Amino acid sequence: MTLRLAIEPWGTPSPRKIQQAIDVLHSGGVAAYPTDSIYALGCAIEARDAIEKIYRAKNMHKNQRLALICPDLSTASHYGIFSQTAFALAQRLFPGPFTLVVPATREVPRTLTDAKRRTVGIRVTSHPIAQALAQGLGRPLLTSSAVVPGTHEPCRDADEILEAFGKFIDVLIDAEQTPAEPSTVIEVDGEDIKLIRQGQGSLDGILDIEEVPAPERAVGGRRR
Repeated sequence: MTLRLAIEPWGTPSPRKIQQAIDVLHSGGVAAYPTDSIYALGCAIEARDAIEKIYRAKNMHKNQRLALICPDLSTASHYGIFSQTAFALAQRLFPGPFTLVVPATREVPRTLTDAKRRTVGIRVTSHPIAQALAQGLGRPLLTSSAVVPGTHEPCRDADEILEAFGKFIDVLIDAEQTPAEPSTVIEVDGEDIKLIRQGQGSLDGILDIEEVPAPERAVGGRRR
């Protein structure tokens, strides 16, 4: 049976209810939660059974990958390799309704990346509930937009989530209706920027980026 938690969408989310959701994630469950784009399905990065449930829920192909929600850009740099362009872009867009696809570090399990192209999608969301989950989990929250299989229809509230994905989720956070579009997805390869999917968020001026020093990042599991 799905645990349904009603949480006020803005301000500081209830620590008790957030911890209930995190406990489900720690135990290998699948969560449905609002983001600053649409609702999403997610799980802990190491929860293989939960990952398989998300793939089944969305009828996803094996070459489709889940993104990582990180609490901040510093944490994201453990899992994605940010060129100067990618780092400058991330500073401009995060937190917000964007996913940046960058080369993956060794911290990202190979099962979560393409065999030929070791890339990973990174999100830092501005939604306080998704942000609280990422902070409290203590490791990346694997995430995928809650779009009804076979359609382009996004789930924007708890009732739509239950109708489309009820048998696949273990905890559902019930908050106010989200916007109607998923995140905008941008891939950064070195200094090249490519728009993968137009969604929430303005793209005005994203090519006008000044170079700034990239953060330290994880290499082989260690900070350097």
